[in-house]
Amino acid sequence: MTTARTLLTDRLRLRPLTPDDRDVWVRLHTDPEQYPFAPWAVASTADEAAEKLDLALAHWAEHGFGYGVVEDRGSGEAVGVAGVIHGREGRHLNLYYRFDRPHHGRGLGPEVARAVVADALEHGPALPLVATARPDHLASTRTAERAGLTHVGAADEGAHLPGVPPEVVARARAADPADVPAPVVLVAPSVHVHRSPFDPGVRAEVLDLWCAVNDAGGAVGFLPGAARGRVAEALAAHEDSMADGRAVAVLLRDPVGTLVALGWWVEGPNPLLAHRRTAYRVMSHPERRGRNLGRLLMAALHRVARADGAEVVELGVRGGTGVDAFYAGLGYEEVGRLPGGIRVAPGDDRDDVWMARRLDGRRLS
Repeated sequence: MTTARTLLTDRLRLRPLTPDDRDVWVRLHTDPEQYPFAPWAVASTADEAAEKLDLALAHWAEHGFGYGVVEDRGSGEAVGVAGVIHGREGRHLNLYYRFDRPHHGRGLGPEVARAVVADALEHGPALPLVATARPDHLASTRTAERAGLTHVGAADEGAHLPGVPPEVVARARAADPADVPAPVVLVAPSVHVHRSPFDPGVRAEVLDLWCAVNDAGGAVGFLPGAARGRVAEALAAHEDSMADGRAVAVLLRDPVGTLVALGWWVEGPNPLLAHRRTAYRVMSHPERRGRNLGRLLMAALHRVARADGAEVVELGVRGGTGVDAFYAGLGYEEVGRLPGGIRVAPGDDRDDVWMARRLDGRRLS
């Protein structure tokens, strides 16, 4: 986690690490069965494990974020640890998760990792977010991928991996015995903010993504199969707003540079509403569904809006699709509804649902 706040998921609570968590920390890091893919990494004694706890607590004291304890929201039981910390060289963030063996196989790793990565994109330092895993530890790799990270290769000696500082690759390899395969490296999307109209190359990428989302049935302004020229006209209108200083585009790119998600914040013309922003055309690549990109894009959008001085953010969604539940999970509240406001086809009218949230975490009502 990247702040002293508590993160909540459907089943879990992730709270800051404290000295009172010594027992659960030691148990997780001295159990050889927790390390079937890296037996050399298990702490040999409780004192050795406690030393790593002290380092984790020192990170909290210095940076104000770090690893946290994962608790079951129902029972309050501590079931694991997770979070992000600075890498040793200070040029990246390291994603970590470890769960007690009785709780393996319940899908808790992806659930908390998705929340942690989104929190890091919204509140953490603007550094590459990296995870490493043993090449045969497929469950750990899948957890990182479901949280939004992309597999970029193995940390072999001299390897140059996209999105990863070279010293991070070298350190990841040096941490393991020389006679074992190099760990694999996964990297989260990077955030790119555009306040002026796009250059031709980026404009073509945006159009490609918009048309792909549209043709997949995404609610981004057109029916599937709409002509690229019509989408280009809508894009030009957004770029006009960007040129006027009223709109900002937020893009997510994977480590090799592929555009995977985007959205716009738009500021209204009324200066009395300058503390508000409205989101438009929020979209992620349809071929990467299930990879947490929607949540990561909203985290990036919130980060940008907060930095621009916004206090309240809002958006409209198509009712009856479940999208409103997604935004409710991000803290948005329904503030208005127009029955039959969106007509996709005869007999298929949907409500136009307006949702909003405060960026300081307080509820609107």
